[in-house]
Amino acid sequence: MALTIRELAARLGAELVGDDANADGEIVGVQPVATAGSNAVTFVSDPRHKSAATKCLAAALIVDKPIEGLAKPQLVVGNVNAAVIEALNCFAPKLKPPAEGIDASARVGENVRLGKAVSIGPHAVIADNVEIGEGTAIADGCHIGENSRIGAHCRLDSHVVVYHGCVLGHHVIVQANSTIGSVGFGYSFIDGAHRLFPHNGGVIIEDFVHIGANSCIDRAKFGNTIIGAGTKIDNLVQIAHNVVIGKCCLIAAQVGVAGSCRLGDGVVLAGQVGLADNIEVGAGTMVGAQAGVVSTVGPGLKLAWSPAIEVREAARVVAHVLRLPKLAQELKRLTAKVEKLEAAEDNKERG
Repeated sequence: MALTIRELAARLGAELVGDDANADGEIVGVQPVATAGSNAVTFVSDPRHKSAATKCLAAALIVDKPIEGLAKPQLVVGNVNAAVIEALNCFAPKLKPPAEGIDASARVGENVRLGKAVSIGPHAVIADNVEIGEGTAIADGCHIGENSRIGAHCRLDSHVVVYHGCVLGHHVIVQANSTIGSVGFGYSFIDGAHRLFPHNGGVIIEDFVHIGANSCIDRAKFGNTIIGAGTKIDNLVQIAHNVVIGKCCLIAAQVGVAGSCRLGDGVVLAGQVGLADNIEVGAGTMVGAQAGVVSTVGPGLKLAWSPAIEVREAARVVAHVLRLPKLAQELKRLTAKVEKLEAAEDNKERG
């Protein structure tokens, strides 16, 4: 798909400034400043990129303030990131939508309730007493367990498994091969063997939650594991039993959240963060990559390191750690000097 710069400005609700003579030139996509060609639009969301933007080959730029001295067309918007999202949607590949109805190879159980315009793909299995809301697409190979409910306008990609008794709200996206409602990892060592606690609870995924590929959200022992509305979960994330995650959290790849943790609204966990079981993370707290949180932390903090500490303190710790090789050499030198002085003193006393 191609749009003129003028047409894109209209779609974004942007003010078109700069070289109006080239505003009818066509663009076919959005590219970053460093790689944008003459048939692409780029963007400046960080003032540090303004210098590079003046030298780039892009046909036009999306900016929040006009860049002085730049002749090429500029699309001035209130929020650059929002405009880039809209522009990317304009140029997104036009894929064939899932076909409405039930594929002939799918298996649908008894007492299943389907809303309007539902799509159930090849070889999907919908167990008894499942409810699926209007406009939801269940892709090929998915399995929806007994008594589960899926809201309207959801999308479950290929081979997603939703176990029995789970609830997904509206506008939920679950990417390929993720599992919701698997039995949690809860054992007790009894009579020489590990015995599994029954997990009789469920999972509740609230509205507008996105779950990446190959992630697992375990069912609760009692009650429900809960993922709050608007939360976004990356690929390869493990959420254990009875975890409660607040609204609009961001959880990056390879995070592991142990059982019965509670996360407040707006918490951010960067890649490979690990949380010990039965702790709380206060609303708005951000935890840096590979940090290990081992005890309850309050709201609005920025943490790093393992065990997780306040980020400024972590920076001081890292600085000291990086000095250790030099300090070790200095200690070795001083030790040799002391030994030499002691040896000289011993010889003097013998003499």
